[in-house]
Amino acid sequence: MKIAILSNEFPPNVYGGAGVHVEYLTRELAKLENRKHKVDVYCFGNQKETKENLSVKGIDASYNYESHDPKHKKFLDTVLKDIVMAGSIEGADVVHCHTWYSHFAGIMAKNLLQAPLVLSTHSLEPHRPWKAEQLGTAYNGSSWIEKTAYQNSDGVIAVSEAMKNDVHALYDVPFEKIRVIHNGIDLDQYKASENGSVLDKYKIDKKKPFILFVGRITRQKGIIHLVNAIKHIKPGYPVVLCAGAPDTEEIAKEMEEKVAKAKKESKNDIIWIPEMLSKEDVIILYSKAALFVCPSVYEPFGIINLEAMACNTPVVAAKVGGIPEVVIPGETGLLVPIKTKGGADVEPADPDAFAKELAEAVNSIIDKPDTLAEMGKKSRKRVEEHFSWTSIAAKTLDFYTALAEKFKK
Repeated sequence: MKIAILSNEFPPNVYGGAGVHVEYLTRELAKLENRKHKVDVYCFGNQKETKENLSVKGIDASYNYESHDPKHKKFLDTVLKDIVMAGSIEGADVVHCHTWYSHFAGIMAKNLLQAPLVLSTHSLEPHRPWKAEQLGTAYNGSSWIEKTAYQNSDGVIAVSEAMKNDVHALYDVPFEKIRVIHNGIDLDQYKASENGSVLDKYKIDKKKPFILFVGRITRQKGIIHLVNAIKHIKPGYPVVLCAGAPDTEEIAKEMEEKVAKAKKESKNDIIWIPEMLSKEDVIILYSKAALFVCPSVYEPFGIINLEAMACNTPVVAAKVGGIPEVVIPGETGLLVPIKTKGGADVEPADPDAFAKELAEAVNSIIDKPDTLAEMGKKSRKRVEEHFSWTSIAAKTLDFYTALAEKFKK
């Protein structure tokens, strides 16, 4: 089978869970069944690589056109790259798209190549209204592209049961077209590791159990709510925020102000690392942390929690999206419910209450080392038993095969 994977993100340009997913899925697909399948990745960037039956072609198209609203430029650049991407695909038995950034290319490729179109639900635009901060009215454009793609898809891979229900509710995709295949983790790469020098590098006190956050500075990841929660956390436990790549200048400024305020109001040390760290450093931080916190207000799955759990670290996370399918309360961590504003708005109705509840969950176990250690062991075991990329790739290939056979008929 010849498989075309379309994505905005691919190494070295990875900034979110979708990019992580594409990186590992393509690697494992290329290994399956004695490498007899050809996997061609088309992504945004200048990558160019061929390894046996896996090839990567970056689309770096640009054009100096007029854009009266600067916020529209990212959307228009995406459409341009998608047009070039669709024309670059050298035949395919199946076209598999990841996020709205590649969906327009997928719609065109489906018709140009007469191949089934598969979409993976890493997120859905109606549940990300804060995207209007980045795109302005072009958010209407990204929403239209996403809706059109789902309505023209031949199959949908939902990364969680929650996303399966969302796709059906938002875009009327029949349940029989949707298959739930969870995200995974590289168990050989993500595991408890020892390297105290990494803590020294970021000036983290080795003698104190610390609380960790890793993620982008976005509304979706809920980082502001965690910062607001720090003043309610028991004193003596440093909070390490590995938070970079802000979505907008506005949220970057808000983050700076909130961290400065939290440092004044809290007795806990706050170490903010305002950059996206290497995998190697992040794995050490996961391994050394007493507890990982995921305050996301919208999380279709949450690979980040698997990464922490694979390193024997329990998780306190918001009870949203696919997270309850990963974190088991009382066994691998704790879940914090969110009362939202309702409808498509996933922001907490009472942000102060949510911040306090996050802190209460952390406080209930942070000073119990035996409980944390036991949860850490169960976290690793759960990841090993349920979230291997090899099995996920095999399930994905089975879905491709069924769709390709049905499409030919």
